[in-house]
Amino acid sequence: MAKSAPTGPGGETASYSAEMFKHKLLRNIVCIFFCILSILPFLLMIINATRDSEAIKTGITLIPGSHFMDNIKTLYEKQNGMAISLGKAMLNSLIIALPGTICCIYFSSMTAYGIHVYNFKLKKFAWAFIMGVMMVPTQITIIGFYRFMLKLNLVDNYLALIIPCIAAPAVVFFMKQYMESTLSIEMIEAARIDGANEFRTFNTIVMPLMKPALATQAIFQFVAQWNNLFTPTILITSDSKKTLPMFVQLLTSDQFRVDYGVVYMGLFVTVIPLIIAYCIFARFIVAGVTLGGVKG
Repeated sequence: MAKSAPTGPGGETASYSAEMFKHKLLRNIVCIFFCILSILPFLLMIINATRDSEAIKTGITLIPGSHFMDNIKTLYEKQNGMAISLGKAMLNSLIIALPGTICCIYFSSMTAYGIHVYNFKLKKFAWAFIMGVMMVPTQITIIGFYRFMLKLNLVDNYLALIIPCIAAPAVVFFMKQYMESTLSIEMIEAARIDGANEFRTFNTIVMPLMKPALATQAIFQFVAQWNNLFTPTILITSDSKKTLPMFVQLLTSDQFRVDYGVVYMGLFVTVIPLIIAYCIFARFIVAGVTLGGVKG
């Protein structure tokens, strides 16, 4: 008679190890797939920046071309005939993105701190309202927002793009989740007993504890502000105030002949600061997302 397979502790351990290996292998395959899916658009953009327009029209390839320096030269020459230069457009984007990011991170953290620490009658309603606002797309409210900025005489003004950054429901949600896992109420009460007022407690105790979350959201918000094309296109009318995404859009304004190599070169120049920022603060992103997604 044929012997049956062992069912003792050793056999169960081997079966459990095999199942764990299968799950780990499947998880790694899925992660690698999504990683490639995320990197591929950036890789194609960089490769297309090295090709000429005719080669780009022929289709997709993973082989870099030999027109990288030609595209840079053409981009530099083409900007001389445009309403705004590349350097000025980058400066305009920086003027909007940097203050907008600082305002967003600071005031969103303060809002999350207030909801996390204080107990008041409408606390649940306020939190539900913030979550509801987070579900509303910008495109739905843009008409009312434009009319509001028009009444305040802030159309064609950078303040119309910077001040609204203070209200960022997604950042408030992330910061509150992070505080629930890292910030204890006892620590706040101890600071109050020592005589520290609320602003000093927030600025000297809470903010330093939230460095990973602050760095993570700062990068995300800076990228969002840097790449924002929809709102500036509606609010900014002066050529001298156009941002970098608007500058790249001008490269495609010629309806008869678009040099796609120059367009991709413009896009490549646009993401260079973002890539540098990510390489510097990548460790904060990992730590912030890990801790912010765990509720204590």
